[in-house]
Amino acid sequence: MTIARLSLTDFRSYSQATIAPGVGLIVLTGPNGAGKTNILEAISMLTPGRGLRGAKLSEMARDNGGGGWAVAARLREKPLLFRGGVGVVPERADASVGEERDSTTPNPSPEEEGEVSIGTGTTSAAPERRQVRINGANASATALSEWLSVLWLTPAMDRLFADTPGARRRFLDRLVLALHPGHARHAARYEAAMRARNRLLADERPLDERWCAALEAQMAEHGLPLAIARAETIDALNEAASSVTDGTFARPRLALDGWSGGDLASELAKSRPRDRAAGRSLAGPHRSDLLVTHAEKGRPAASCSTGEQKALLLSIVLAHADLVAARTGRRPILLLDEVAAHLDPVRRAALFERLHEGGGQVWMTGTEIALFEEAGAATRFDVADGAVMQR
Repeated sequence: MTIARLSLTDFRSYSQATIAPGVGLIVLTGPNGAGKTNILEAISMLTPGRGLRGAKLSEMARDNGGGGWAVAARLREKPLLFRGGVGVVPERADASVGEERDSTTPNPSPEEEGEVSIGTGTTSAAPERRQVRINGANASATALSEWLSVLWLTPAMDRLFADTPGARRRFLDRLVLALHPGHARHAARYEAAMRARNRLLADERPLDERWCAALEAQMAEHGLPLAIARAETIDALNEAASSVTDGTFARPRLALDGWSGGDLASELAKSRPRDRAAGRSLAGPHRSDLLVTHAEKGRPAASCSTGEQKALLLSIVLAHADLVAARTGRRPILLLDEVAAHLDPVRRAALFERLHEGGGQVWMTGTEIALFEEAGAATRFDVADGAVMQR
C-alpha cells in the first residue's frame, strides 16, 4: 500500500494541504520549523497509537483553527505512476475525517478503482476523542493496521537505547504490528484489563477477588499473544539482519528481557499482596524490555557511540522493511526525519541505494537540498510556513 493522496485539515501548522506524492522516495526540504515533521506526524496518525511524537490529540489541532483536525489519505495497492504537475492542490475547508473534498479532483478513473480511503481526526467538541473512518465507515483505530504499515525514525529516537523500557517496548510493538495486525487489539485489551486491576488493587476496601481473577484472566488471554508475537518478530528480525553483509551499517542482535510466557493468571493471583503494596502489576508483558547489541562488537547498544546507535536503528528499520515485504507482499511506508544529516557521505549514498532497491514509499525530511543530491529519482517538495510546493 502506498499513499496516493494525503490531505491535512487544521493539523499542526497546516490549515489545508493536499499532497500527491507518487511512489518511491519523497523528499521534503525546508528550514527548521517549516512543518516538515508535521507532515510525517500526520502520516503516522494513520496507524494505531499516538503517532511519532506521542502527543495528545488536542495538541495536534492548529492554533487559531476550529479546534479539531483531520488527516485523510487515499491508498493505492498497485504502483502509482506520478502524474507530472499534480503535487499540491487547494483543499476545501469542509473536509472532514476520512473524507477528501477537492473540486479539482475528477471522479475515479478505472485504474483508480480499488483504492481505499482512510482518515482520522478529532472535533472541537471532543478534542481528545479520536475518530477513524475507513471507506467512509466508522472504525476503530486498531483497524488501521489492517490497511497501512508505517515505521519511522526521528532525531528524538537517537536516545532510544538510553530511554525507558516503555519507549523501547513501544518501538518494538510498532515493528510487531506490521507483521501481526491483531497485536494492537491484544495490546489495547491487555492494557485496559491491567489498568482496571491496578485500580482494584489500589482500593483500600477489601479486595473483590472474583473481579480481580476475571481481570487477571483477561490479562492472561491477551498477554500471551503479545509475548509470542514479540518473540517471533525478534527472531525474524535477527535472521533478516544477519543476511545483510555489506558492512555499511552496524548489524544489530535483538533480544527480549522479562516475561515471555507461562501461566500469567496464576502468577498474577500469587502476586496480589506484592502488587497491592506496589500499587501496580509487577508481572506480565508490560514489564518486558527490548535489548539490542552491536553484533560485531558484542557491545550493548546503550554503550555504543551516538553514530553506532543511529546505524543500529537504521539497520533494524531496514531489516524490518525487508522482512515485512517478504512476509506480506507489502513494504511498509518509512518516515525518516532528518536522517541524512547524521550520516557521512558514504553511508548516506548507501542508504539511498538500499531504499531504491527495496522499493516502497519512503518519506524523508531535511533542511538542505544538497543532502539528497545522491537520492536519485525522487518526488521533491519545498516546505515553508505551512505550505508545500512540488519542486
